[in-house]
Amino acid sequence: MPTGKTMHQSHVPTEVLDRAAWMRGGHHDIKVNPARTAHVIIDLQVGFMAEGALLEMPAARAIVPNVNRVSQALRSAGGTIAYVQYKVDPKEPHHWRSHYDRMTPEAYERIRTAFTPGSEQHALWSGLDVQPEDLIVPKTRWSAFTPGTCDLDELLRARDIDTLIVTGTTTNICCESTMRDAMQMGYHVLFVQDGNATHGDALHNASLANMVLFGDVVTADEAIARIEGGQPGKVA
Repeated sequence: MPTGKTMHQSHVPTEVLDRAAWMRGGHHDIKVNPARTAHVIIDLQVGFMAEGALLEMPAARAIVPNVNRVSQALRSAGGTIAYVQYKVDPKEPHHWRSHYDRMTPEAYERIRTAFTPGSEQHALWSGLDVQPEDLIVPKTRWSAFTPGTCDLDELLRARDIDTLIVTGTTTNICCESTMRDAMQMGYHVLFVQDGNATHGDALHNASLANMVLFGDVVTADEAIARIEGGQPGKVA
C-alpha cells in the first residue's frame, strides 16, 4: 500500500493563540469524557487516498497511523468511532445545485461515478482500523452536520455524545466545515493537526488558525492523553 507524502508541518501563529486565550480568559482545554466522545473520521476513502485516484490527497495517506491510534485509544476507553463517507446521490430530494450545477458535465460524471456507493473509490481506505461496532455514516455535503444530508448528529445525540475529535481530509474543506458546524451546534471539538491533510502546508495551517476559535487544535498524542486522562480512575 502506498504511503505517500509526509504529514504537514503544522503551525498556528502566536497572535491567533493569544486572541483565543484572551477570549477564554486563559487556556481552558476541552476535557474528554470518553463515554461521551466520538472520533469523527472524514472522507478517508479510496477516491481521496489512492495513488492516481480522482481526488487524490497524497498527504492523507501519512495521517492514517495517527488516525488509527486515536481510534484505538478512544474505542478502548468506551468511546464512539464514526467514519463519515462522502457519496454522490443524484436522487436525493435536495439537489446540491450551488455546487454540482457549476461543474462541467464531464467533471460531474467523473465525481458521480467515483463516489457512488459500491464503486471502488467510494470505499473506505483499507488501512483504517474499522471495527464492527464503529459507525459508518454517509454524507452528501462537505459538512457532516448539514441538515437533511447526513445522519451523524442524530446518531451522536442518541449516544449522548457532546465532544468530538475530528480527523480526515481535507483539512480546509470537509474537516473544517464539519468542525465549524459541530461547534455551533453545541459540540466541544478537538481538531487533530497531525490527523488532518490537504494540498500543502499553507492551506493546512490557514485552516488550523481558523479552527483555534472553534475548539482545541491538538496533536494526536495530546488527544490520546486527554482520552486516557478522562477515563475513570485516571488523572488528567
